Amino acid sequence: MLAELLALKLFVAIAVVLVLTIIAEKMGPKTAGILSGLPTGSAITLFFIGLQNGTTFASDTAIYNMVGIIAMQATLFAYFLASSRLKSNSLPLSALFSLAAYFLSIYILHLFSFDIFWAVLLPLLSIVAFTYLFKGIEETKIEKPVKLGFRVLAFRAVVAGIIILIVIEAAGVVGPQWAGLFTAFPTTTFPLILILHHTYDARHVHTLIKNFPVGLASLVAYSLTVYFAYPLFGIFYGTLAAFAAALAVCALIFFFPRKKQSITV
Repeated sequence: MLAELLALKLFVAIAVVLVLTIIAEKMGPKTAGILSGLPTGSAITLFFIGLQNGTTFASDTAIYNMVGIIAMQATLFAYFLASSRLKSNSLPLSALFSLAAYFLSIYILHLFSFDIFWAVLLPLLSIVAFTYLFKGIEETKIEKPVKLGFRVLAFRAVVAGIIILIVIEAAGVVGPQWAGLFTAFPTTTFPLILILHHTYDARHVHTLIKNFPVGLASLVAYSLTVYFAYPLFGIFYGTLAAFAAALAVCALIFFFPRKKQSITV
């Protein structure tokens, strides 16, 4: 049973990375960026954390998952800064710089306690702030998609799956505060930007990053619903309610398109 559960966790994480990569190619990095804000890695981890540690534990974890959205955006902002300035070894150095930003951010955040009010308000304010920081980025479409090798995609997806498994299994040991902050790591988005950067260009990654913050409103909706719904309705119905809330917010984001600013490469 344990082996089957681990396999299910890994399969779901891998599937999400593969789907988002295909969306980036077929529908463009902009759409992939918005959809990357959906509670992919967070939903997987919160669901299985709830199964293994109980609904109250998962509900408390959801608070710090929302707070961790600040660290999530700081991670991608650091990647943007590094990849915009580095001329050689851009990909590995940008990845290292962004990881350093993530760990520094969650360390600072763990020094504070947050109630549900601040756990919602601060991430929403950070979404506005990072959206403003990214507004000057030109949007670049993928004109001639390159067929990505299965081995490359599988490797990136497996890495994401392993990260998610580590967070889930460690949750009961580190507690809901650290577990929540760790669930905020962009487990599916980070491998995706590495794939785009390696296969195409940093400009395509920047397009995804530009549209990433606004999509995070759906993650706030998801985690907020988990906070209230898990203790009331249980994990399964609570997860369905959370997904419904997240998809409703995502639909609103697409319904109100922003001003277009793009180039095609």
